[in-house]
Amino acid sequence: MRKNKLSNAIILVVLAILFILVPLFYPNQSVPFQMMAYMALAQGINLLYGFTGYLPFGYVGFFGSGAYGMSVLVLLLHWSVIPAVIGGGLVAVAVALLLSPLLRLSGAYFSIGSLAASEIVYYIVSNPNMQNITQGPYGVNLAGVYAPNTSYYALLVILLIFTAAIMYVKNSMFGMSLLAIKEDPVSAAMAGVSVVRNRVAIWLASAFAAGLVGAVYGWYVSVFYPSSVFDLTISIFAIVFTLFGGVGTVLGPIVGTIVLYGLYNTIGVSSPQYFQLIYGLLIVVLVLFLPQGLTSLLKRRGINVP
Repeated sequence: MRKNKLSNAIILVVLAILFILVPLFYPNQSVPFQMMAYMALAQGINLLYGFTGYLPFGYVGFFGSGAYGMSVLVLLLHWSVIPAVIGGGLVAVAVALLLSPLLRLSGAYFSIGSLAASEIVYYIVSNPNMQNITQGPYGVNLAGVYAPNTSYYALLVILLIFTAAIMYVKNSMFGMSLLAIKEDPVSAAMAGVSVVRNRVAIWLASAFAAGLVGAVYGWYVSVFYPSSVFDLTISIFAIVFTLFGGVGTVLGPIVGTIVLYGLYNTIGVSSPQYFQLIYGLLIVVLVLFLPQGLTSLLKRRGINVP
């Protein structure tokens, strides 16, 4: 237990130092910012999929809900930005609560259902009739609260909190009950575990994570459109980063994001055709030889992976 706590503390300290120092040496701050955003989203996916088995293809719906929730609170209700960011996370929770009947589905049905639900949210937000509230398809301008440095470090704090939350869940009785539900919900229920309540709790927590990230993203870029914050690519990247690193671990989403997003920015921007080839080969190798992700290599060597 003491070794686990030390490993967890090292991960948090390294993350903090890494993203504090990177902007000092790397001229484009948006790259580490987006890497942090994907890490946080990957941890949200990890929380839901790693502990319940629900894989949300429509996870971007919560991200976009957080961005637009924050913008409405700032532009229409004139909230200050920090409470509005938290409010954006709560808007995503409200959306997740409305969509909680999706948890009655399982496997591919849940994944497709969540994707359809995110598209519904997108069309509601981007509807021209919603112009007086969400600006419809015409985009949001938050230039009045534009603060890239402050929002950058706000996202770092959120990432550290999410990572610490995953650490807690993984080593708690709550996490064990979630894993029991994932393996056999009927047996878990017979053992006294509240299957429905625990699933809903982790569903809402995962939505809150994505909503907060979306809200801070909206604050950071200050100008965005529905198509950018409800882009399905956001879900796909977050899911792939999580699976590539290793689902159900603290370290997996971090490693997966660093490797794949780093690769994308090294090769994908300048030579996208080569990136797609290399990216595809990596995914094929992962599925065939490392279905548990990169961190499984450490486990095979007897190394305990946080």
